[in-house]
Amino acid sequence: MTSFPFFNLGDLIDRARDPGKPAIVDLGGATPREVSFAALDGAANAVARALSRAGCARGERIAILSANRWEFVAAYFGIMRAGLVAVPVNFKFPRATIEYVLRDADARLAFCDRPRRDQLPADLPAVDFDDGFAAFLDPGDFAPVRPAAGETAMFLYTSGSTGRPKGVVLSHRSHLWTVQTRLAGNDWSRHRLLVAAPLYHMNALALAKLASAAHATVVLLPQFDARAYAEAIERYRATWLTAVPPMMAMMLRERALLDSLDLGSVEIVRMGSAPVGAALMSELRARFPRASIQNAYGTTEAGPVVFGAHPRGLPQPALSVGFAHPLVSLRLIGADGAPAAEGVLQIRSPALMTGYHKLPELTRAALTADGYYVTGDIFRRDDDGFHYFVGRTDDMFVSGGENIFPAEVERVLERHPSVEQAAVIAVPDDIKGAKPVAFAVLKPGRTASEQELKEFALANAPAYQHPRRVWFLQELPLAGTNKIDRAALAALAAARITATEETA
Repeated sequence: MTSFPFFNLGDLIDRARDPGKPAIVDLGGATPREVSFAALDGAANAVARALSRAGCARGERIAILSANRWEFVAAYFGIMRAGLVAVPVNFKFPRATIEYVLRDADARLAFCDRPRRDQLPADLPAVDFDDGFAAFLDPGDFAPVRPAAGETAMFLYTSGSTGRPKGVVLSHRSHLWTVQTRLAGNDWSRHRLLVAAPLYHMNALALAKLASAAHATVVLLPQFDARAYAEAIERYRATWLTAVPPMMAMMLRERALLDSLDLGSVEIVRMGSAPVGAALMSELRARFPRASIQNAYGTTEAGPVVFGAHPRGLPQPALSVGFAHPLVSLRLIGADGAPAAEGVLQIRSPALMTGYHKLPELTRAALTADGYYVTGDIFRRDDDGFHYFVGRTDDMFVSGGENIFPAEVERVLERHPSVEQAAVIAVPDDIKGAKPVAFAVLKPGRTASEQELKEFALANAPAYQHPRRVWFLQELPLAGTNKIDRAALAALAAARITATEETA
């Protein structure tokens, strides 16, 4: 990276370029807040100085629990500038899971916003963006720490095969490579990137870093709202949209509003984190005829640089995620353990994680001896080398960009005093791609309603996990192995949904 000007992942601002240009337009308050590159740079330095003044030692973990806002980005950059490890936390987790993540990361301190303040453990020092952040800052110059080879920059917690959040350990070097690779040969500085995906997620976080290094402007929504998102495209002349497919589907349902807006500024629509359907691709192309509609793929463990354009210039099929990126090594491993045209995708690139925090056995299972990350995702490769997502190797499914493990939801339902046994499966959904539904067996002499169990799940787990329908059975069907026959349940769910629609 000798020709690359950046060496610390928290210091991605080229000070030779216009310091007054807006780095972030924050739409989270009563009025928009426009933050220049100079102001963002100064705030990141002030965070780094304040953390150093507070005695935080190099390598200690500093958490961020907040909705999207410009201070989130400033804190994220400042933490890494100081040689500390940034830990963005999914605030949609239940409080107990948030505490687990913070304890697992050994967080020294947390930045938060006011709505999330009471989700933090009482004994964890906190800096509230809404009340105390300005006083915490220590304005002035700061020389960013020069990381050692492989030094950790951040933990991103993601659910895995265990269904429990795992800390993915990512180095400065890995994601500097990602930024450099995405910048190569492109001048993204003129773009205005509209971001509504949460900054604790790889999708939005990687784009924020790319925009900073490219000296491009991010238009930042606190969270996704279909109408606000569409209106921001016109108002801020957004050129680049990034989202998970359900966000795009929800926006496209606002047909009357979209018809009234000028959306001609959009040049790029990039979707990831969930499969993209043919109908959605077709609608997007009709609504944004000038834009490049990109069906992308990436993982927290391996980053967003996996696929790219075809080396012979062949057009990418609508449902393909692309051709193997020239700087990334990919292979598909079939059920017999040999390379195949369809199988589990394995990735080797400089962006790979160091491993899972405190989980050596899972790290060994995820990283092969020859340096590949085993994604657990099944892909198919066609004769031209284009890749297509097929599905997961286990029962996990994606709903609206969120990973859902049936066993997690089942455990929640079985905590209800009336439930003896529960089984959760996925059914198709036009907006989210898939959604969870449940079958429950009640304890003898006990009663519960569908609504009661749905409300119980909502109170004890993230909202996206709650079953959208709950049906009651005398017993769950078993397969020949004496495991729950999920295929039989899927057929039963489909029949019941069809019957409901026919009588509606």
